[in-house]
Amino acid sequence: MSIFSNALNGGNLSCMDIYEIRKQNLRTLIGKQKKASCAARWEMNPAHLSQVLSNKTPKNLGDDVARRIERLEGLDSGWFDSLQGSTGGAEEPGHSGLNEMRLWDDGTPIENDEISVPYLREVELAAGSGRFVIEEGEKSSLRFDKRSLRQNGVQFDKARCVTVRGNSMIPVLRDGAIVGVNTACTGLGDVVDGDLYAINHNGQLRVKQLYRLPTGLRMRSFNRDEHPDEDYSYQKLQDEQISILGHVFWWGMYAR
Repeated sequence: MSIFSNALNGGNLSCMDIYEIRKQNLRTLIGKQKKASCAARWEMNPAHLSQVLSNKTPKNLGDDVARRIERLEGLDSGWFDSLQGSTGGAEEPGHSGLNEMRLWDDGTPIENDEISVPYLREVELAAGSGRFVIEEGEKSSLRFDKRSLRQNGVQFDKARCVTVRGNSMIPVLRDGAIVGVNTACTGLGDVVDGDLYAINHNGQLRVKQLYRLPTGLRMRSFNRDEHPDEDYSYQKLQDEQISILGHVFWWGMYAR
């Protein structure tokens, strides 16, 4: 298996929900331009734009406005939903300023500043039984820079990777995206509302936004049109054997 790898560069993605990502991308897009001219070009009220940019108001950049700005600026649909790099202006909004990428494969020695992080996977207990358990893969792994893990508060032995399946988390996470999971955060008390978590749902691997409720837990997908919220009481969490595998601190996927 060969894969391009790069270290995380910039903010702490583990604590950013979709609206925080859009807010930061909006600031990147505006750059040194005047907000009033941007608002006029994007068919927005200037006061509305200022509220979206401010950290002091709860105003978010909604789906309709995000898609309209992307269309008017000639950006790919979904550009706002993945963290973009700082450009110093709006001329090149798609350039992310990544660190130098290195090509490696399973035969490449692990450097002193790297760690090989194993995958979690669904394993059928018996052929045709329809029952699955989540186990650690024996061979597959992904390499992470130790400094990046430290910066995100992840102990080396608690890092695992998971592959996202399905369309429930698009446009942020497509089918086949890989997420890094901090398995030290598995309790309900560890849940930060709106953050992403890997879930064991009776042997099925799932990645969802989680919200604590007085009566239990809410699972939320980014693709809410096709995948509405799922609310689980404490009793139902036990009955359906739902447990938190860990907090998502990183994600990555190939461009299509």
